[in-house]
Amino acid sequence: MPLDVPGGPPPGLAGPGPGVLAIDVGGTDTKSAVIDRAGNLHGLERIPSAHDERRPGDAVAEQVIELARTYTARFPDREIDALGLVVPGLVDDVAGVGLFASNFGWDHYPFRDVVSEATGLPVAFGHDVSAAGDAEMRAGAGLGAEDAVVLIIGTGIAGAVFCGGRAVRAGGYAGEIGHAQVPGGLPCPCGATGCLETLGSAGAITRRYTARTGRPVSGAREVLIAGQAGDEDASEIWSDAVQALAFSICQLAAMIGTETVILGGGLSQAGPALLEPLGRRIQEQMSFLRAPRLTTSLLGQDAGLIGAALHARDLVQARA
Repeated sequence: MPLDVPGGPPPGLAGPGPGVLAIDVGGTDTKSAVIDRAGNLHGLERIPSAHDERRPGDAVAEQVIELARTYTARFPDREIDALGLVVPGLVDDVAGVGLFASNFGWDHYPFRDVVSEATGLPVAFGHDVSAAGDAEMRAGAGLGAEDAVVLIIGTGIAGAVFCGGRAVRAGGYAGEIGHAQVPGGLPCPCGATGCLETLGSAGAITRRYTARTGRPVSGAREVLIAGQAGDEDASEIWSDAVQALAFSICQLAAMIGTETVILGGGLSQAGPALLEPLGRRIQEQMSFLRAPRLTTSLLGQDAGLIGAALHARDLVQARA
């Protein structure tokens, strides 16, 4: 049974435009909503994402198709001109194909064509973090920025990269910052050793603390609180995460001149406990180069959903 998600973006955040259905498929949950022509969200919901090892792409596509049918019946007075669908993993948004997603197991699955044929709607298909980045740049914390990275730090780490106001896609391969190498990085489930995710993600902080102390914790927040209370193991693991994140951000700033870094995902909710030491480490390492401004996501957990809606609107307007 779908559950209504409390809160959500302020009314009209998406702005005026075509009415669309937005669906943001995550590794654990799938979020969905109708965005009307005034930019208001209706029926914002979260349900468990469909997982099926034997037919992973089909399972997700069928869930999306059923959601589209449900929303059409539930909101007959809301015109839906297109569907915006975003998923994790490697994505070819031009071809409309999910190339690979380790959490699901699909391989070159044609999401756009399958969903469009079943629903009769034009489908704007893309990557969840790229969509979140687009939303932040167009309607959130990135307004006015030209050279920015939206860095989502949760169980893993991924980013959306913007240079000169343009998104860098590279066929779906740009933005995999979590798999860039950092000093002291550990073996990663991806098969490489040294990835940023192995030190700087919320998942890594939790795993490392439990492995070192033998005390299970529910998340990185508990590690932060333990460190603030004087737990040396927790403090060291948190410091390692900050240093790894600072290293990667400095690399971005040095190579592509990133002026703004927008932090999203669960770890960004640590606020000053993350931003202040991270800012200091970056300043120490940047020498004569411009240190990027650090800020947190304005759209929060709804950024991907808003991004999916904006992409669907773009598709409708491009066809007009």
